[in-house]
Amino acid sequence: MSAVVLVHGLYHRPEHFGRVAGRLRDAGIETVVPELHRGSLSADTAAVQAAVYSLAGPPLLLGHSYGGSVITGVRGAGHLVHLAAFVPDTGESAAKLGGASPRLQEAIGPGPDGSTTLRPEPAAEVLYDDCSASLAAWAVDLLRPQAPGCGRGVPLHHGWKDTPSTYVVCDRDRAIDPALQRRMAARCTEAREWRTGHSPFVGRPGLLVELLEELIRR
Repeated sequence: MSAVVLVHGLYHRPEHFGRVAGRLRDAGIETVVPELHRGSLSADTAAVQAAVYSLAGPPLLLGHSYGGSVITGVRGAGHLVHLAAFVPDTGESAAKLGGASPRLQEAIGPGPDGSTTLRPEPAAEVLYDDCSASLAAWAVDLLRPQAPGCGRGVPLHHGWKDTPSTYVVCDRDRAIDPALQRRMAARCTEAREWRTGHSPFVGRPGLLVELLEELIRR
């Protein structure tokens, strides 16, 4: 593997992975961060699939949160990393697996044109609770409205069944129950457990870079 594709979750943007992507590129690793928010799981999956096909060889493909549902449906990866992410099986969606925690659901409010958005203060508490106040504020400012229904999308392909995979459980996560994460981690080839909140790419980018570099070397 000579490249990494980073796939963000709902409400997030590629810029949320900026600190991780920058360090990987500085290390000479080709890094692609596709923009999601295409309106459906199938459209988001197609965008990531196009990114994978644009690369010279099978990349390491990381999905965070809802991004786990996206990478599940993508073909051609050399390794999958599910970071506090959903790992759907046949007929399953993120919502059916358990979806957002009650605390995250309470942070969701109405957005423009039928979309939903996250209210800043509870979003910071749920998504970035182990980050500094300045980092949390930066990450919250980047959040964007989300079209409804993506979390109910069902992947048509299940890459974790035939591709080596690593699950990272974030055991202080307030957005996706760590107990649910551990159950999904059992579907993957191996699992790690970190004492972080939901978004280590914001608060602990070095930790994530170390893991990705290790998996690429392997």
